[in-house]
Amino acid sequence: MSKRQSDYLSALLNDALSESTPAPAAPARPSPVVPAAPAPASVRSATTLLARESALARVANGEVKQVTQLLLDPARVRIWSGNPRHQESLTEANCRELIDAILAEGGQKVPAIVRRVDNDPECDYEVIAGSRRHWAISWLRANNYPDMMFLAQVYALDDESAFRISDIENRARKDVSDFERARTYLAALDQHYGGKQVRMAERLRLSKGWLSKMLSVGALPDWAVAAFASPADIQLATCYPLAQRIQSLEAANDTELLPLMKYAAEELAKLQANFRDGPSVPAAEVVRQLMTVDAPAAAEDRSLLTLPAPSGRPALSVMSSNRNGVSLRLHAGSGASARELTELFRKALEALDKQGKGLR
Repeated sequence: MSKRQSDYLSALLNDALSESTPAPAAPARPSPVVPAAPAPASVRSATTLLARESALARVANGEVKQVTQLLLDPARVRIWSGNPRHQESLTEANCRELIDAILAEGGQKVPAIVRRVDNDPECDYEVIAGSRRHWAISWLRANNYPDMMFLAQVYALDDESAFRISDIENRARKDVSDFERARTYLAALDQHYGGKQVRMAERLRLSKGWLSKMLSVGALPDWAVAAFASPADIQLATCYPLAQRIQSLEAANDTELLPLMKYAAEELAKLQANFRDGPSVPAAEVVRQLMTVDAPAAAEDRSLLTLPAPSGRPALSVMSSNRNGVSLRLHAGSGASARELTELFRKALEALDKQGKGLR
């Protein structure tokens, strides 16, 4: 996390502490220290008690800000619904480095940020920032470390403050994808900012243009998201042009290109499912195929639909479909067998039939 982001997070947490404690009273002028002979044990005990009461009084009147840090059973802590991380994608493999660090340090050293919850008999707190640490501690407790505890700092936060803290804490996390953040931004836009992007950008200290692009990516329909190997593959730089195109087609109530894009996305999703344990179709190739459903691949080449081979490379394109017939193009270097090309030909005809552009 950059120093600027760290300072912003510290300011947010200090605001939360200030809102949950009374205004500080004016500090008393310190008395001069006069050396004295050692006091009897009874006097020292009374003095210690008075000092403790004085310290508690300073916390109560706001002179000292108190941060509550607890060791919690992760089973009694839920993940806040506004957290941007895709929880289902957390695994032992992608949390292995964190798990090893916790074991090497004898426990969790960096506390998560949580807040209390009410009316939930199964949970006492919810995680605002630190869901990956929560997952790692839960995994360790279930795998030979039953005494491992979840370290957390408790803050009194409203939903908008919780959202801002969660966002700034996850901005520097490379394992939180642009799409995960974009979906969270899209939900927060209406929940916390009344649909006003300018207000949201100001509160989050973000560029208005950049936020607008993120919201577009967050609005990608589920059928387009399913075409990617994982939501984590959906990054702003790669996928913003696709989000723009889909939004423009939806705004125009397109009934020709959108169905063809959906069909191409369905085929890509099936292909991705075949590669769950191996190489998948990369995000750039997914975007290229969906963007070129009705875009020229070259100056003299315009395809209506391109279907990939199992390798992920283009194998068959529908170049045109009119009353004179259907024109197809078979791509060299796709690696598709004759049987696979035949199956792609059948699928292309089915897609055209759905649009009333088939051979019938």
